[in-house]
Amino acid sequence: MKKIFILFLLAGLCFPLTPNEEKQLLRDIAEIKATLKMFMRETDKRFEQIDKRFEQVDRRIDELRQDMNARFEQIENDLNRLVQIMIGIFAGQFGLVAAVIAFAWWDRRTIIREAKRQTIEEIERETKPEKFKKVLYALRDKAKTDKELEEILKKYGLL
Repeated sequence: MKKIFILFLLAGLCFPLTPNEEKQLLRDIAEIKATLKMFMRETDKRFEQIDKRFEQVDRRIDELRQDMNARFEQIENDLNRLVQIMIGIFAGQFGLVAAVIAFAWWDRRTIIREAKRQTIEEIERETKPEKFKKVLYALRDKAKTDKELEEILKKYGLL
């Protein structure tokens, strides 16, 4: 603003003005000053509005950041819960497999034990002492001609 005033002052020194021109020039300068002041006020208002908008944007960004953090925490909690569920499922499956293996082992032992018992009962039922004596006599007769069989029967005290 000072520059404009100095410019007009220098122009006035170089070119003499009439009193009407001077008054008109002073009115113009006053009008320019008033316009500049009004422009400055409006500019300040606009900058204040812009500052308010930036503050609103900053607040909104902070809110969004908080919302995002809350959502990420929620997602993290959901993932942790899913991992725990999956661990539970795997543990359950492992337990079921272990139970099936244990049942199969127990069942096998039980079946073998029962099969042995039934086999022994059947052998005892079908093997009568007379038959066993006949087999022993037959082996003794054969041992008279077979030296190897004779040694085996002697070893077990059957000869």
